[in-house]
Amino acid sequence: MTLDYLDFDYSEDTEGVGVFDAMATVRPEQIAAVHAEVEKVLGWANGVFAGRRGPVEDGGDWDYDLQELQEDAPGDPRHTVTLSVSGTEAFCAAFREAFELPG
Repeated sequence: MTLDYLDFDYSEDTEGVGVFDAMATVRPEQIAAVHAEVEKVLGWANGVFAGRRGPVEDGGDWDYDLQELQEDAPGDPRHTVTLSVSGTEAFCAAFREAFELPG
């Protein structure tokens, strides 16, 4: 699956939990497309790893944090969406494969 707005970076904590972070800053007319990509990512995770969402340290396979900010700058308002998806090694491998991310 390809994504046009969400460009994920990967990091890993000292306990092996992987985190994919993406941020998209767009004009108001593009926000629906960003929301659709977020839904695609979370829909994939909920489908492939159904019932296994929760913090890894509590036994879950994956979790996420989604935030949105509307910047009312004069002349050219922007929306910023940040999505962080964390998971186990198996989840991260499947995520990379599904969204064609480098290993």
